[in-house]
Amino acid sequence: MGIINASSCNCSRGCGCQFGGSPTSANGGCDAILGFLVIKGHFNDLDLSGLKMVFVASWPAAMHDGNGSGALFIDRAASEAQVTALATIMSGQAGGMPVEAIATLFSAFEGPIISDIDIDPQDHTSTVSIEGVLEAGHTPHINPVTGEENRVHITFPSGGFMWNDGSIGKTTTLKVQQGDIAFNYSDTSAAKAIVNWPTP
Repeated sequence: MGIINASSCNCSRGCGCQFGGSPTSANGGCDAILGFLVIKGHFNDLDLSGLKMVFVASWPAAMHDGNGSGALFIDRAASEAQVTALATIMSGQAGGMPVEAIATLFSAFEGPIISDIDIDPQDHTSTVSIEGVLEAGHTPHINPVTGEENRVHITFPSGGFMWNDGSIGKTTTLKVQQGDIAFNYSDTSAAKAIVNWPTP
């Protein structure tokens, strides 16, 4: 399944979790919003192309330490069968990385929550929003000398956990209010990548 992944978190720019495994945020925890747009994909014979999802998470420390709170939002345009398929994939029940590992890291989880999701997956200015619930915006880094945009990529030659090659920027906003999950940041880590996940 080919997916556009627009992700942002409260780490300092670049996200230390991608390299050393520990958050570089001021509070020592990990708060994140990940927007997903399925470019082309399926679950068994069910087409999922064009559907959108948003995943929000909050961990008190490094994500691999677990005890997180999360929520999954799925596009209102999805049929009941498609909602079930996407929820099965994102819960790790269908197997495959990275969702199979991420699903084990929560002590509280809500969803799927059917929502009107707006995703604009531009390379360096991606936005993800659900009105009244969450908003994440990405913008490029700026060269402090020239004032021009710095177009930055981070690449994992042997493969990364969430993505292999990401277009890196910073957040203009990163906020959510959903149940017990609430945060509000800006000028933190942001990335956009095209990924391929195995699905049955």
